[in-house]
Amino acid sequence: MNTDLIPNFTYEELSIGQSARLVRTLTMQDIQAFAAVLGDTTPSQLDSDHANATTLDGVISRDMWGGALISALLGTQFPGPGSIHLEQDLHFMRPVRVGDTLSVIAIVVAKEEKNKIQLHCTIENQKGEQVLHGMARIVAPTHKMYRPRPSASPIQIFDPDARFRSLLNKASLVEKVPCAVVHPCDAESLWGAIDSAKAGLIIPLLIGPSKKIKAVAQSQGIDLEPYELIDVAHSHAAADKAADLAIEGRVEMMMKGSLHTDELIHAILSRAQLHTGRRLSHVFRFDVPMYSKALLVSDAALNIRPTLLEKVDIIQNAIDFSAILGVNNPKVAILAAIEMVNPDMPSTIDAAALCKMAERGQIKGGLLDGPLAFDNAISVHAAHIKGIQSLVAGDADILIVPDLESGNMLAKQLEYFAGASCAGIVLGAKIPIALTSRADSSKTRVASALLALLVAHARRSEI
Repeated sequence: MNTDLIPNFTYEELSIGQSARLVRTLTMQDIQAFAAVLGDTTPSQLDSDHANATTLDGVISRDMWGGALISALLGTQFPGPGSIHLEQDLHFMRPVRVGDTLSVIAIVVAKEEKNKIQLHCTIENQKGEQVLHGMARIVAPTHKMYRPRPSASPIQIFDPDARFRSLLNKASLVEKVPCAVVHPCDAESLWGAIDSAKAGLIIPLLIGPSKKIKAVAQSQGIDLEPYELIDVAHSHAAADKAADLAIEGRVEMMMKGSLHTDELIHAILSRAQLHTGRRLSHVFRFDVPMYSKALLVSDAALNIRPTLLEKVDIIQNAIDFSAILGVNNPKVAILAAIEMVNPDMPSTIDAAALCKMAERGQIKGGLLDGPLAFDNAISVHAAHIKGIQSLVAGDADILIVPDLESGNMLAKQLEYFAGASCAGIVLGAKIPIALTSRADSSKTRVASALLALLVAHARRSEI
């Protein structure tokens, strides 16, 4: 297909949750051009001296400039040519000043009869402050079109449901396995187990105080009759029971419920039968709207300050996991604050040593580079500006963080600032563990269960 042409999105192609993003920085030329088109000579928009003397404290754009950006996004790209704009309500929250960079986002929230769709539209500035929000109704196009790619600000299309379905498709030919669901004593963890079972991923064994689990089920309208419930006194006992079931071969994976991570991990570490000789480590899998492919991050949950040799296991676990997901010879970026080796920064020395160890075959199956700062690990442009010649820089599949604190902050920023969807898994034991935060949604827990299922089946082939 000609990459100089971009498609529209027809009504049939659009799905709830699908979104588009436009990024634009307001310049004085934008304000002047907008004013010329409208014949609007309002001093606060054109006269900086007047604007500075008012409570506005500087030149601002017309409120409807934001509305025009929404119209541009909907009309030119999403759904694009062939769409008809029926309604738009806008709520203006704060002014937009020269130099502000705006993220314009439209999300499909409803599909109606006669090819109509509703979109929730928002604009945020570079500080994350909402400039305006509102709803739009569009008649979506019914015929596919392709048009020349404009030389304008970049637009990113992100469909979280499509990426989630693509992830689920990886398990379509894989048989579900028995899973110990450890202490599912709140609504989120119980729903995560039930939804994973309904998705055909696991055969859940619900382990915990039966009274608590049944009370949660009753409050949520969940029928526990199809599932095995194993009654134990408390969360510690649930973790121990799950580990014993794994040793007995009754379960092939675990799923964390509403207990602390260290309780579950301690039960694994205290049983030599579940050891593999590898360090246990956690891997996040992220779908980031502004990144072209899935991104793995390790270790942001288990190892607080890993040593050089512990990082070898962390990297090898992530590489092996990447291969299970279908990405062979993944590009591994070993992160630090800078991309130069500095004796005063141990993370840079570790990164350089790890790359040399990979060259000597001590780490296998991946292409390593480091130290790399975060920007040049995921941005080709940033790597080019800094003169970094690397097959990994700007195109990383795996990010290895220096320690848990930096990794945890990075993971939370990807999820809450960048809008990434995520799943998490613990590797290095005889069975995989779907490990999520107690605040995670059911969808995140299902995605994590799917990752564990794929690892469980890979382990079957090794036996």
